[in-house]
Amino acid sequence: MVLARPKLWLLACACSVVFVVLHYLHWDDRLLFLWTEYNTSAQQQTDSIWLPGYRAVIEAKPLAGLADAETSGLSWSPLSNTLFTVTGRIPKLVELSLTGEVLREVELRGFADPEGVEVLSDGRIVIIDEREATLTAFYLPLDAVYIDGNTLLRISLAAMSGGNKGAEGIAWDARNQRMLLAKERSPFGLFSLPFPEIADETHVPIHTLEELPSKQIFMRDFSSLAIDHRTGHVLVLSDESRMLLELDTQGNPVSFMSLAMGFNGLARSIKQAEGVAMDEQGTIYIVSEPNLFYVFKKVAQEP
Repeated sequence: MVLARPKLWLLACACSVVFVVLHYLHWDDRLLFLWTEYNTSAQQQTDSIWLPGYRAVIEAKPLAGLADAETSGLSWSPLSNTLFTVTGRIPKLVELSLTGEVLREVELRGFADPEGVEVLSDGRIVIIDEREATLTAFYLPLDAVYIDGNTLLRISLAAMSGGNKGAEGIAWDARNQRMLLAKERSPFGLFSLPFPEIADETHVPIHTLEELPSKQIFMRDFSSLAIDHRTGHVLVLSDESRMLLELDTQGNPVSFMSLAMGFNGLARSIKQAEGVAMDEQGTIYIVSEPNLFYVFKKVAQEP
């Protein structure tokens, strides 16, 4: 019995080392999702986004002139077929081509820390200010060089406030006429906000945040959200977990994509992933701080 104690101690130490290594490599976040994917049928894969089938086609492309601005948030516009991102250190709204070329920059006056952006089907742009815990919607004129947030209607997100750990991600759910919002951490959470698609400047509705189930989402933080309008599934981006997760319409995990080196065609890991978007073709776009741009496309499956 005396000899068994050192063996138990060594086993405990070995288990601790394995756990630390798994945590460092972020595999503790992924093991359950791997099991979920393993039990997903071929038909379910076809009916979903199915992230394991994506490969990087543009990797770590610098966004010109934005190295000091800190890009955060990303959205695809169905009207212009372009992308929009915001920058936090120097508040700006930036329009990008689908290949990561900077098309124009618009100064954001009266914004403290813009972290998320979404483009609605009617052309409105919605921006989340994390520090101020507000949501601002507006139309962007083609010739605009700045937007003054102090003159626009703002919706309070006080229930999600948390300094630098507050409202971070945003996505427009056209099917249910609502915004999906993500609180970054401490604790992280997903919320629903009723949001009419057609703006009515003569009437300001009362907006009520509703917290959505997120206990099955084993991630360390939420950085950004996107919705696949073909399936209604949601993409959840996590910087600290280095992962992109697909949720079905009930909020259940379906598939995931690692943002680590060697996975999904990545030659290097994506560090500080801050924004994700998807276009109508299913192409996925990611931006990371300070100014790197990524594109992932679905690889055709062999018959």
